[in-house]
Amino acid sequence: MRTRFIATRLLAIILAGMWAAAGGLLLIWYRPGGPADLLVGICALVPLGIAAAAVAWPPVVRGPASYRVIVGLAAATGIVLIPTIGAMGQQLMGHGLQTLLPSPEAAYPWALAILGTSLFTAIGLSRRILGAEASRTRRLTVAAGGGLLLAAVSGGLIASVAIANDLTLASTPAGASRFGPTDPNLALPHCDDAPAAGPSASLELQLSGTIDRASIGGARVRGVRSGSDFRWSADVATVSALGLAGAVRLGSNAWLRDPGAGWNPANPAQIDGQSLDLAVVDFALSPAQVASAEELGTAYVEGAHARHCRVAVDGATFRRAFPEVNWLAGNADLSPWRGEVEYWLFADDQVGDVVAWLEGAGFAIREGAIQGRLDALLTATYRGGSFTISAPGN
Repeated sequence: MRTRFIATRLLAIILAGMWAAAGGLLLIWYRPGGPADLLVGICALVPLGIAAAAVAWPPVVRGPASYRVIVGLAAATGIVLIPTIGAMGQQLMGHGLQTLLPSPEAAYPWALAILGTSLFTAIGLSRRILGAEASRTRRLTVAAGGGLLLAAVSGGLIASVAIANDLTLASTPAGASRFGPTDPNLALPHCDDAPAAGPSASLELQLSGTIDRASIGGARVRGVRSGSDFRWSADVATVSALGLAGAVRLGSNAWLRDPGAGWNPANPAQIDGQSLDLAVVDFALSPAQVASAEELGTAYVEGAHARHCRVAVDGATFRRAFPEVNWLAGNADLSPWRGEVEYWLFADDQVGDVVAWLEGAGFAIREGAIQGRLDALLTATYRGGSFTISAPGN
């Protein structure tokens, strides 16, 4: 009995830590400019308070079957909560997310996590309130009713404040955004419409990879494009490549720089596929690809209204869209790998934000490995701006 008590308290501490991370992210990073930005973060701490009550009064069970149910409830809640927090953190810190609950698909993991935490806590509270002498049926009935009530109150509070803040943002557009038009009355393209890249753009690409959850390095690429001309430089630090890299295309001339080496002349056709945003639009978001695109709702990205979409991709498509992944995967055969590309379409019918991942057999990259994952984050901002492309050394 004592061991189970300690175990359920430990589970409560873990859940509380997860909710503290979620609330902390919103308190620190959620600043879209609405009147209730801070209040959204404060309301997100309510589930932390519920989980903290379970730390003080953890569920106490006698039979092994009941204990397995309690552990399963906590584990299921954590399984839902961990990736949801990770996705939110990635969007808050890297992509200017403003709409916290853009669609039911984005809201239901939070609802499930709040419900699981509330039920877990209510089981302990019911014993605390009714006493150990109360019948098991009565305690379970009170726990179920109390858990549903806690979930409804806390979830409803967070949702109502977040949605009210989003509606206020929608009615007060930002003056300008580096991601695109800010007028909320402009019609947004649909996910199955073939997207376009801007005539020019300021570009940033981040790549990272893991093998069996151990990092194999990453790269950060920054550059600009004007028409078909482009220039970018990259800091590469992977297990197979280290140093500065780059590519330039200027009219009929081209230069390429491999990691750790200097600039060398190249055939323009050799680097056509390394234009960053054009490669993503041409291959990952081609008309055939987006014909089956999934809509995930709408969002405000740094004040610019956008439609959030997602498509599935295979490894061959991912490599063509992000050829720089060669720094991480080398010449490995990624064609059996599978992943997804999430992208945001703005009112100018252009792509400005892309988040992509790919997973597959790790032994394709490293002998004996089991699971591999590659991630790519691309932003194309100030599309249509004036940029000067110069040769290396200028």
